[in-house]
Amino acid sequence: MASNPVSKLTEEEYLAIERAAEFRSEFLNGEMFAMAGVSYRHAKLQKNLLVELSNRLGGDCEALSSDLRVKVSASGMYTYPDVSVNCGEPLFSDANGDILINPIVICEVLSPSTESYDRGLKFQHYRTIDSLKDYILVDQDKILIEHFTRQAGNVWTLRDYRQLDEELKIDSVSVSIPLRGIYNRVKLG
Repeated sequence: MASNPVSKLTEEEYLAIERAAEFRSEFLNGEMFAMAGVSYRHAKLQKNLLVELSNRLGGDCEALSSDLRVKVSASGMYTYPDVSVNCGEPLFSDANGDILINPIVICEVLSPSTESYDRGLKFQHYRTIDSLKDYILVDQDKILIEHFTRQAGNVWTLRDYRQLDEELKIDSVSVSIPLRGIYNRVKLG
């Protein structure tokens, strides 16, 4: 008995479905992946990070919530980072203005169900975004922020932050955020 081949969606089909959908889905290699809800702790960390960044960014930089879709142009991946930062004129993939293609900073709050994806395949794709300078992972179970920074020659370096009295320094956007602010009122597991 022959099996039916699985048909893959085009980017255009994904966007038509996604723009009409009640719930968000990410897209990669012709497949849509529904996004699960987040825990209270995840939501608090995401909000704290967004507020701390928004309060400190100057000039033409702005922090954006997970409601804005980001496209990795090189691979056709569409995703919704927990927080992203854009500086200068935002570039969009089409006239709808709902798909950012030039983030400078992307932040993800780690969840048990997505941690390996955020650290692995998703980061591999994010690294192909030419504008991206910083990728920041925030642990929701303990005080730990992992900050990957693009150096010359497309080399990525890692800096860990593990103490509430430390400050997350994001030089690409001239921001320094106390970890105490990011983890404010978050009960760690």
